[in-house]
Amino acid sequence: MKNFEENLARLEKLTTDIKQTDISLEDALKNFEEGIKLARGMEKEIEKIEGKIQILMNQPVPETDETPELDLFSGADETTGTSGAPEQGTRQ
Repeated sequence: MKNFEENLARLEKLTTDIKQTDISLEDALKNFEEGIKLARGMEKEIEKIEGKIQILMNQPVPETDETPELDLFSGADETTGTSGAPEQGTRQ
């Protein structure tokens, strides 16, 4: 990543130099060519990083060995699967 940051700093310097009014056309063209090469290389690096991020984002969440206990049917009768008759005054 440090290389990317160094390239970005160089690209910013080239951009600043090109904007100077006293730069020769030949120097501006050299800076422009170098800047294009740097930008293309940086774009490839960004694409690689984005690809890695996509892979990481699409990986399934690792499962644990523990099965969560759900206490949905505690107190249910094993034969009928119900907890008995409803209380007086409640609807089914």
